[in-house]
Amino acid sequence: MARILPADPPGVLNARTARERFHVTRIAPSPALAPYVEFFWILTWDLRGREPHRQRVLTRPSVHMTFTGYLTTGATRARIVGVVRDEFVEEIAGEGRVIGVGFLPGGFRPFLGAPLSTITGRMPAVDEVFGAAGRALGADVFGRPDAQEALDRLESFLLDRRPDVPDPQAERAARVVEHIAERPALVRVGELAADLGIGPRSLQRLFHEYVGIGPKWVIRRFRMLEAAERAAAGTGVDWAELAAELGYADQAHFTRDFTASVGTSPARYARAQSGTGEGAPART
Repeated sequence: MARILPADPPGVLNARTARERFHVTRIAPSPALAPYVEFFWILTWDLRGREPHRQRVLTRPSVHMTFTGYLTTGATRARIVGVVRDEFVEEIAGEGRVIGVGFLPGGFRPFLGAPLSTITGRMPAVDEVFGAAGRALGADVFGRPDAQEALDRLESFLLDRRPDVPDPQAERAARVVEHIAERPALVRVGELAADLGIGPRSLQRLFHEYVGIGPKWVIRRFRMLEAAERAAAGTGVDWAELAAELGYADQAHFTRDFTASVGTSPARYARAQSGTGEGAPART
């Protein structure tokens, strides 16, 4: 039986509004794909008669393969989303669904057969990476009205292409990123290298090949994800204390980074999530 994961995907900003606009189901992968895949997901929406919705996401260092079908217009899009350095905003309208898979950091490297950095900031079509097999997969996924059947087809496609022997470097990359995520006080690449007992250059090579972006970006992004989660929990946050905890020299620098990443100040974002005051700009 498929194991359903918590519904709110990490990094989705203004989650309360998002839940009113679309529904997401996240499903754990089968054991055979667990070394590569973090979760499969099905996103559905019905905004017929309503305004389009623009969703902002604070991205993580992972690759997604998505199959988007707009049921209202019949348009389809099958693409692979490399690590997104800056903001990621997706607009949905009418009625539709997305069948997707989120890979573990490093997990897409064995399927791509090239350094993950080659698709960072890019969104190549599925058939650009998988050729005719990718085109056939898209037709199969879009041709199945039942979302679970479409997801099963995607899982079968990946099972047929997984390596005979797991890549130890891919597994290592996933462990390093998890190490970063679990240690909010970690703020420098040198600290990370010391924790792991490897040189900074070796760490940079591992991230270039298997994660797709450098460890400095990953550290800063997880610190910002932590800040957004704290802000979303309510307004009783000591921002100066949080800034110091996340390695910022002063609160002003933290506020600038937060505003650039999230689209509004931490205090204003917190008020929006708690419903106690004016919220974030109507950008999501």
